[in-house]
Amino acid sequence: MPYYRQTISFGPPLTRMVKYLIIVTSATFLLTYLPAQILGWASPFGWFGLRPYDVTHNFFIWQLVTYLFLHAGFFHVIFNLFVLWMFGADLENLWGGRQFLFFYFLTGIGAGICNVLVEPSSTATTIGCSGAVYGLILAYGMLFPDRPILFALFIPMKAKWFAALMGLIEFASSFGTPGSGISHVAHLGGMLFAFLYLRGRGVPTNLRLQYQQWRNARLRRKFDVYLRKQDDKDDRGRWIN
Repeated sequence: MPYYRQTISFGPPLTRMVKYLIIVTSATFLLTYLPAQILGWASPFGWFGLRPYDVTHNFFIWQLVTYLFLHAGFFHVIFNLFVLWMFGADLENLWGGRQFLFFYFLTGIGAGICNVLVEPSSTATTIGCSGAVYGLILAYGMLFPDRPILFALFIPMKAKWFAALMGLIEFASSFGTPGSGISHVAHLGGMLFAFLYLRGRGVPTNLRLQYQQWRNARLRRKFDVYLRKQDDKDDRGRWIN
């Protein structure tokens, strides 16, 4: 009698780029947060967290990338990586690994840029990949609008309404919770860059098309120059001045 094994899955399968991002982010958290808390070592947040003043005055541009991998506690990193897995896997399956990774860093860096533009002289440090994560939420709501989502793990709603609700909460929170330690501007910035990217119908594709057109035109010009040079030779193959 054949035996059938029934499996029950919670959430989408783990895709390659999502897995790499989870591994790198988790490893960075273990190497930065835990030593600072347990051994009292100096926190690296000052150099690698996002401080708008350092970006605008000291040109610490790398902070727009490195801040994505730093987190302030277990709940912070677990929540972000959970959302990265739940929404990012389906997006990677749809786009492929390279375009998904581009989108992740586009929204994460875009969130940081918005944070810097709003408060260019602020010395407050922003850490975490929440801006990129909120970008993933918006993209999921736009690309899979009717898929069911459990808000707060027990209230069912469509993905488009979930994304809209999360954006509304962040917008309201940006006015009502000063000094909370949460960068609502960065969250909204990630959603803004995600919206602009998706409304642009894939910026990388357009850029590749423009590059290919420029390259073809350049090759045609080189070929025309080559033909003119051939016409300038005499029958013995010598150049005619």
